[in-house]
Amino acid sequence: MASHGRRYTKEYRRRLIALVRSGRSAEDIAEEYEASPRAIRRWVREADAAEGRGDDGWTRQEREELKQLERENRRLKRENAFLKKAAAWFARETSSGGTD
Repeated sequence: MASHGRRYTKEYRRRLIALVRSGRSAEDIAEEYEASPRAIRRWVREADAAEGRGDDGWTRQEREELKQLERENRRLKRENAFLKKAAAWFARETSSGGTD
């Protein structure tokens, strides 16, 4: 295992992060590349955070876009409900003659 406090290049870390993301375990990679499994898992968490990936696998941008679409969907539903009520009102007014 690597000695405590050893410095690793960004490229080296990126390579190990990619291996974890491809499905290999941090323990397996640690044995082969002489880094601690704990450090590798930390690097992956840090990379996920830097890339905006949450525990759900969605990026920050995707989650924000989903929130925006949900807001727009709620707005459109409100508008649709209003238009249905207005259409029903106009239908009643036309069928009753609409005289004041």
